[in-house]
Amino acid sequence: MNQSRILVVDDEPQIQRFLKPSLSAAGYEVVAAVTGAEALKAVATQAPDLVILDLGLPDMDGKEVIASLRGWSDIPIIILSARDRESEKIAALDLGADDYVEKPFGIGELTARIRTALRHRGRRDAIPMVMDVDGLTIDPIKRLVSRDGETVHLTPKEYDLLLLLARHAGRVVTHRTLLTTVWGPAHGADLHYLRVFIGQLRQKIERDPTEPRIVRTEAGVGYRMAEQD
Repeated sequence: MNQSRILVVDDEPQIQRFLKPSLSAAGYEVVAAVTGAEALKAVATQAPDLVILDLGLPDMDGKEVIASLRGWSDIPIIILSARDRESEKIAALDLGADDYVEKPFGIGELTARIRTALRHRGRRDAIPMVMDVDGLTIDPIKRLVSRDGETVHLTPKEYDLLLLLARHAGRVVTHRTLLTTVWGPAHGADLHYLRVFIGQLRQKIERDPTEPRIVRTEAGVGYRMAEQD
């Protein structure tokens, strides 16, 4: 079986020294870059399957790398950064990063995020097949949603919201992306509006809306739908 190739973009030698053997032990081929320019060249010439990207690079901000890559590539990008401000996470995700892991980090969490991102490679924005999550079934072709075999009646906006989250299952979808996609650009800042609809949706699809397992909150950033069972 071919190894997935991961490009690690970080100018901290200790991070590179830690990640290469750790990811190699997990079965990945690892290539390295320490600047944004090297990263862009490596994606073009070495065809990695996924990029792990620090935001604090010596020649450019990591967000510039994301914006540049998204102009011509759908390669999965996981941000690995010590920047813990919500605004930084939101900006990176809105630019097209697939996930965000804060330093310091555990290798187990990072490899789990890598597996999720790789599963979605090549399926960005694709309509999923019938999906089952914790007893909830979503059939996009028939536009049907059921819970333990019983039909769940959703409003058109609730359904659009659920389907958008399902298309990105396992990945964070920012507040802004959800609002502008489902309701339009004029609603990009209506966070209260979104919380109300998420609350209504959870009442209909979760076994226990007070402890949601399907639509999970990423505090200050957005929501993440659990992956298919």
